Amino acid sequence: MRIGKQDQAFTAIATSDAESVTVRGKDLCNELIGRIGFTDYFWLLVTGTEPSETQRLLTEACLVSIAEHGLVPSVQAARMTLAAGPDAWQGAMSAGLLGMGSVVAGSSEVSGRYFVSVMERAGDGDLEEACRASLSELRAEKKKVPGLGHPQHSAGDPRADRLFALADEHGASGRAIATARMLSRVAPDIYGRPLPVNVSGAIPAVMIDIGWPVDAMKGIPLLARAAGLVAHLFEESQRSIGFIMSNHADQSITYDGPAAAPERD
Repeated sequence: MRIGKQDQAFTAIATSDAESVTVRGKDLCNELIGRIGFTDYFWLLVTGTEPSETQRLLTEACLVSIAEHGLVPSVQAARMTLAAGPDAWQGAMSAGLLGMGSVVAGSSEVSGRYFVSVMERAGDGDLEEACRASLSELRAEKKKVPGLGHPQHSAGDPRADRLFALADEHGASGRAIATARMLSRVAPDIYGRPLPVNVSGAIPAVMIDIGWPVDAMKGIPLLARAAGLVAHLFEESQRSIGFIMSNHADQSITYDGPAAAPERD
């Protein structure tokens, strides 16, 4: 059964034969292994080109910023999964990665697309006007602003501040970072409270400005959190807290469903 187009049977990423493996036009063994760092390799794999020094530095900064943030839902899911199946690291990793949605950890893609939409709306015109108009529409629809606000870092996300400072320092701050900053600056006028840029807003703003494709944006937090999950799963295998978390969840949630029917004599 034919599904989808059948005339694009090509890949530009990699190929291999009996003697060699070629990745993006480079010999894996002779040109890449031992000669290129993983961040460079990641950039090469996705874009087909090697990053500049600034692209490498800021990509690494973004990866480091989001790799770990404690016992967030995706980490809890992974650790409880490993506790239930100690031999199934792949299942526990999958559980953690599947828990990275549009609300927690995986929201960089949503934020990036939102910033792009605001930039397109502004065009060559007034960025502040475009930001105010977009925020007003979101407010009227009772929607949150992608990339702004954080339940814990309500006074400002220090990770976002650091990423923007690095981008400024290396001359990489462009239209996307300006858009994120402008949205945060005018948001209090519309939402009535401060909405600082969070790390899931700073990451796409920085990555867009250094040339990373928006369609691959979710790969940044996914790759970063994979590293954090490995740490948590190793610790879980040594000092398990999966069932402790499960027990605390059971104790903290009150049942309010119908009562069981009384037994009849």
